[in-house]
Amino acid sequence: MANKKTLAWHETLELHELVAFQSFVLMKLKKSLGEIQDPDLHSLYTFSIQALENNLRELLKFYPAAPGFDGGQRADTAFFAGDLLAVAKTAVRNYAIAITETATPALRAVLKKQLNSAVDWHARVYTFMYNRGLYPSYDINQLLMNDLKIAQKALKG
Repeated sequence: MANKKTLAWHETLELHELVAFQSFVLMKLKKSLGEIQDPDLHSLYTFSIQALENNLRELLKFYPAAPGFDGGQRADTAFFAGDLLAVAKTAVRNYAIAITETATPALRAVLKKQLNSAVDWHARVYTFMYNRGLYPSYDINQLLMNDLKIAQKALKG
């Protein structure tokens, strides 16, 4: 870890995004592993699970240096809502990237329309989570505590 005692706010938020996303992906992979019949794909899933577990263990070491983090506990978040939020966020990013690669005006128009729909979808999922206290985006301590609990659950599962 760097020699600074406290992470900057912007890097804390990036850390949050990485930990939250990788925790949800890790839980999904672990839930799916038993259904994988192909030995090579099963091996790839196992490798991916181990890589994500290692990533989370390394990233979680930085949480005590996050501004406002006090290590307290909070109620468990809804796995499926968080997963849906990650998918919606990824859709927005993917559409934005695809538009920059599009040369055909008709396709660009469709992608722009679908990008706007993806933004609205993300907003609906976020609002659902925020209104139920599942995504405390204005409380950095609660946000980080939520990440910590999800990551620990993913590492155990």
